[in-house]
Amino acid sequence: MRNAQLTIDPTFTIGAADRRLFGSFVEHMGRCVYGGVYEPGHPSADAHGFRRDVLDLTRELGVSVVRYPGGNFVSGYRWEDGVGPVGDRPRRLDLAWKTIETNAFGLNEFMTWAAEAGVEPMMAVNLGTRGVQEACDLLEYANHPGGTQLSDLRRKHGAEEPYGVRLWCLGNELDGPWQVGHKTADEYGRLAAETARAMKLIDPSISLVACGSSNRGMPTFASWEATVLEHTYEHVDYISAHTYYDPSDGDRASILASAVDMDNFISEVVATADHVAAKQRHRRKLKISFDEWNVWYQSRLQADLDRRGWVEAPALIEDDYNAVDAVVVGDLLITLLRHADRVGVACQAQLANVIAPIRTRNGGPAWRQSIFHPFALTARHARGTVLRTEPVGPTYETKRYGEVPVLDTVAVHDEETGELAVFAVNRGPNDLPLDLDLRGLPGLRAVGHTTLAAGTDPAATNTEAEPDRVTPREVTTPTLDGGRCSVALPACSWNLLRFAPQP
Repeated sequence: MRNAQLTIDPTFTIGAADRRLFGSFVEHMGRCVYGGVYEPGHPSADAHGFRRDVLDLTRELGVSVVRYPGGNFVSGYRWEDGVGPVGDRPRRLDLAWKTIETNAFGLNEFMTWAAEAGVEPMMAVNLGTRGVQEACDLLEYANHPGGTQLSDLRRKHGAEEPYGVRLWCLGNELDGPWQVGHKTADEYGRLAAETARAMKLIDPSISLVACGSSNRGMPTFASWEATVLEHTYEHVDYISAHTYYDPSDGDRASILASAVDMDNFISEVVATADHVAAKQRHRRKLKISFDEWNVWYQSRLQADLDRRGWVEAPALIEDDYNAVDAVVVGDLLITLLRHADRVGVACQAQLANVIAPIRTRNGGPAWRQSIFHPFALTARHARGTVLRTEPVGPTYETKRYGEVPVLDTVAVHDEETGELAVFAVNRGPNDLPLDLDLRGLPGLRAVGHTTLAAGTDPAATNTEAEPDRVTPREVTTPTLDGGRCSVALPACSWNLLRFAPQP
């Protein structure tokens, strides 16, 4: 079969396209904070030291929620170091990334930045080297109105009103032996349950994320989730999932099929959570917080760490993303949307410089990487209800995942406006004709076809000198005839097809 068919029916729904699916991540790692979101003295810096060019790009990207301050960094972090007068803050060794942390940017600065960026803050607590009391102290400082030592300290620091942080991560990747404070599943599960119980006594309105496996390849995967959830299910709202896909081996066919692995990962975590729910007689369905995901050339990290001593904000894993990477990122977003019934939060890691959609030069410009574009367009147009799609089409063989579909799709229908967005990835090396049947949504007209194709120049990247080398382009808009249309998806491409009611 050389062409593909797709029928879309509004009665086959998955769930709402939660805005929290379009999250990002700011960690004290490399130049994500210092030189990324924060650079006093930069020509664009505001009175707080925030780079306005990065703030503008963050808004354009459509980021909804930002996870902070880590990541591996949080497992050795003292939150008290990042509040109060900057001149009084200590310089510390950061064991996670072997750097000097100045603490010039901390909780107070992040909350001010989040308000300016228009994003929801998602805070992580340190359950690596710290525990229940420190997590409760941070929550009291952040969310309690006043009249206590810590809430009044926040007010003294200039934040009269509570920050009102609703989303909290109970640590980070504690299953990983690389993590400061690494724990067994039982050790972590018990600590997370006690921390969750105490935090909800302070503020019952918060939502909590328990640490799932650091990735699907961990030797303890699934058993870790099962054990942790046996301790925490009744106390938490999400279990986390993290994954990165490394194109370093040059196996383009496999990297383009990375979403197949993410799809299986989500299904397996859901199955494990539902097993614990059945075992413990819980009616509530737990959701996933997929709060770290991206393409990452991971083989470069160790060299970055090994070639320097203890310094401030070194350049770490500042990957230059090409056109193929952008197609993969677009496909991963399709997968997250396809699981909108069970994935409630997702954060692409990270926002600036560190494996990021936004790159900057200290003292210089900021620019959009190739992966910026599918994220921004998906965040802008995936509004409403996610519809189930079952495309029929050709397959191809991969080394990592076996036989996989050439075409991957999802559709989102906005009932209020009547608009329909169809997201489609052609993983194949040739153009793919697609026949669309939209008779289940009568009265529509096609209004646009946007594509980001890697077939002609797959290694192309955006740089400071050429910031727009890889950008989406508008191609011929298909014509609907009797609710049907045909469209050509370019080779190795991410596509957005937009439909709206007839005027």
